[in-house]
Amino acid sequence: MSQADSQILGQQNPAITREQDRPREYSKQAAIVIGASLFVALCARVSLPLPFTPVPLTMQNFGVIAVGLLLGSRRGFAALALYLAEGAIGLPVFSPSLVLGVGIARLLGPTGGFLLAYPLVAFVAGYIYEQTSRRFGWAALSAVAAELVLFASGLGWLAVLTHSISLALKFGLYWFVFAEIIKVLMAAGVAARWHRRISA
Repeated sequence: MSQADSQILGQQNPAITREQDRPREYSKQAAIVIGASLFVALCARVSLPLPFTPVPLTMQNFGVIAVGLLLGSRRGFAALALYLAEGAIGLPVFSPSLVLGVGIARLLGPTGGFLLAYPLVAFVAGYIYEQTSRRFGWAALSAVAAELVLFASGLGWLAVLTHSISLALKFGLYWFVFAEIIKVLMAAGVAARWHRRISA
């Protein structure tokens, strides 16, 4: 059957057209997920080590929340699961550090609780935002909910490692509150503007 015949059949039978477009759509979605994982890796390069905590100040969290808000729950989860897989096998996708290790060691170290929560964080941000009118306020609320998941996991793991809730809060929370507010607002602003543009 020639390509012209296939196109004619596709016009007559929408099911055939959908079947022909399926591989292209799968490829497109895979490219989006891979690109999102690399975007988070790029955000991770913007990192500032702090001398009083093993947890660096980084733009990773912004990238994770932005991916969840922009791609939605399922693709956001997939992108961050891929990101963790990339990091676990030793690809340089995590924040640069001379003390936190690479690969699996990073996932078991002081920042492991934050990193391992990333797929769920993106899912929560995307899932809540999907149920809303996609305005800035909803994007911000979705991002805040995702941040609560992130810090519950990160601080919980730090408490296990340090055997101290107060040390976990000192290492993983107090120094980051203002920066996280900025990241939430930035991610919400990007998401709201993007969805406003595509729905216009």
